[in-house]
Amino acid sequence: MKNLAIIPARSGSKGLADKNIRLLRGKPLIGYTIEAAIDAGVFDTVMVSTDSEKYAEIARELGADVPFLRSEKTASDTASSWDAVLEVIDGYKEMGTEFDTFCLLQPTSPLRSAEDIKGAYDLFNEKKAKFIVSVCEMEHPLSWCGGLPEDLSLSGFVERAGAKQRQKVKKSYRLNGAIYIADINEFAEDHFFYRDGCYAYIMDNRSSVDIDNLEDFEYAEFLLARRLGN
Repeated sequence: MKNLAIIPARSGSKGLADKNIRLLRGKPLIGYTIEAAIDAGVFDTVMVSTDSEKYAEIARELGADVPFLRSEKTASDTASSWDAVLEVIDGYKEMGTEFDTFCLLQPTSPLRSAEDIKGAYDLFNEKKAKFIVSVCEMEHPLSWCGGLPEDLSLSGFVERAGAKQRQKVKKSYRLNGAIYIADINEFAEDHFFYRDGCYAYIMDNRSSVDIDNLEDFEYAEFLLARRLGN
């Protein structure tokens, strides 16, 4: 089975300028994901999909493959990560290389480890899965969440049955955006993950930081400092 890691890193970022190459404790943000993907030892190719030659050069220096740049169409604000994935798969196919699976690894999840990636692939093989998506436990029970009326009344906001001790409330999980694995043939059918054959790989919350703005970046720096002991 040939496995392809795809790390999407377009240069446009409105939340935090050039966040994909911004230095996080002395290393470009994208470097953490490239390093984890290589160290996982499950990929035949670790590829960075970017529209920037500057980003491409940094990615190559860090050990990733960048045989072509992302097109203007798939680098636009309206394009999805899945548009970029399809472009990458087709691009390699035109070069004469085909893969059985791809794994989308967002560079904005720098605390996702090589062990997480390998663990997700182990689950993929164990379950004979079509898809694997990483999740983490929600910070608060789902029963504590809800909408509010215009007058901000909390009447009925929490049902009596939902007001019990937190440790007795059933756990809820959320997508954390760190790992998406797909059988390429299955993905080609309708580009949709969440159906029969899709399973959750559970990650801990501290590894699930998703960087979107400066506060997220600073939090990731704090967690990395604690992880590295300095």
